[in-house]
Amino acid sequence: MIVFPAIDLKGGQVVRLAEGDMDRATIYGDDPAAQAMIFADAGAEHLHVVDLDGSFAGESRNRAAVEAIVAAFPGYVQLGGGIRDAKAVEGWFNLGVARVVMGSSALKNPDFVREMAREWEGGIVVAVDAKDGMVATEGWAEVSNVPVTDLARRFEDAGVASLLFTDIGRDGLLKGVNIEATVDLARRVDIPVIASGGVKGLDDIHILALHAHEGIEGVITGRALYEGRLDLAAAIAMGARAA
Repeated sequence: MIVFPAIDLKGGQVVRLAEGDMDRATIYGDDPAAQAMIFADAGAEHLHVVDLDGSFAGESRNRAAVEAIVAAFPGYVQLGGGIRDAKAVEGWFNLGVARVVMGSSALKNPDFVREMAREWEGGIVVAVDAKDGMVATEGWAEVSNVPVTDLARRFEDAGVASLLFTDIGRDGLLKGVNIEATVDLARRVDIPVIASGGVKGLDDIHILALHAHEGIEGVITGRALYEGRLDLAAAIAMGARAA
């Protein structure tokens, strides 16, 4: 099971939000590339990067920071936030991003996402962000009437690499991952699932790892790392044992 340390970008700074609220941002640093190297030094081979400003704007807003991260980090960078057209997708892959995360487009323009998944085999991750079981979009500013599982199943035959499932109500709050909902989604679809939202410590990593064989590909963690509640090297080691 892959452990993805997260770097969320707002105005070029490393931040974490509470429940996706841009007005509830905690700043953890002003050098995203340096933060990427801290994670690499702890053993991270995968990194999850989000352009938060881009999520709301619908286009890249932290390009320089992302470029610096990709240039510095020796492993695989997974990027999301405002990537909503073919030119943007191609541009990021050409820059060296390993996987592109698409959320709002998955709900509003699923044919486009399916097309990208076919064109960039193994490179597209569909973000399934949930609030009370319903899909949220536009940087979580809007909640749809589409159930999470229904959206996920639309991409089962599309060649999507993974589903990134986030429980918004837990994100950035250190409440613990919504294990039940995450594992339930993994059981219901044939696409690997990445857990996100609320990781508070090693126990969350351990429990998710126990379900790796049911389709849990990985877990994203941010605030727990930045606040010293989770040791990244220990988390990576625990995830590796789930293989």
